Amino acid sequence: MRRQHAGFAWHQANTRARIAANSKLKRLFDILVSASALIFFLPALLAVAILIKLDSPGPILFKQKRWGKGGSEIVIYKFRSMKIDECDTTGVKQTVHKDPRLTLMGTWLRRTNIDELPQLWNILIGNMSLVGPRCHAIGMMAAGVPYEELVPNYAARHAVKPGLTGLAQVRGLRGPTDRPSKAKSRIACDLYYIQNYSIWLDLWILFATIRNELRGGTGF
Repeated sequence: MRRQHAGFAWHQANTRARIAANSKLKRLFDILVSASALIFFLPALLAVAILIKLDSPGPILFKQKRWGKGGSEIVIYKFRSMKIDECDTTGVKQTVHKDPRLTLMGTWLRRTNIDELPQLWNILIGNMSLVGPRCHAIGMMAAGVPYEELVPNYAARHAVKPGLTGLAQVRGLRGPTDRPSKAKSRIACDLYYIQNYSIWLDLWILFATIRNELRGGTGF
């Protein structure tokens, strides 16, 4: 038992050391890519903002409190995809396929995942990363119970910044967490990513994300 505990502690220390050693390079990469993307997509972002205003009354952006690194609270930004009186800032009621709360524009935004693009700002200011565990809403439920109750080591995923995309997403584990097995598989992917983190893994996940989106995406 002592040997197992010592081995686990060494593995955790080694993981933290590896993440710390690559943190500056990861941060530099995040800044360069998010800043470049915001500049490149600026005309498209402005066009989307105008279409959202024309499609339905309410703000252009949707703000929500979510878990950040170390269990801190951060505010993330998305293009609003739901009717203003049906937006759920708590994140308890997850979006489902053909969700009646979506606006006409919102349906397209979520299917193409363009609603996520404002989070490039979160990445630029440093409370998110391009790649990492999915940024969960505080109080998010999985299979009808809080994630923390369903997955005992859930908080371990907060060892790094949440990401715009991640290993779970490229493996197809996205959408509503209506089954315990699906929710646990997501967290397993998050923890695998943290324990095996490298810049090369980040680049592979980004490549896989772009490939999936070019093939039609998996959002709804």
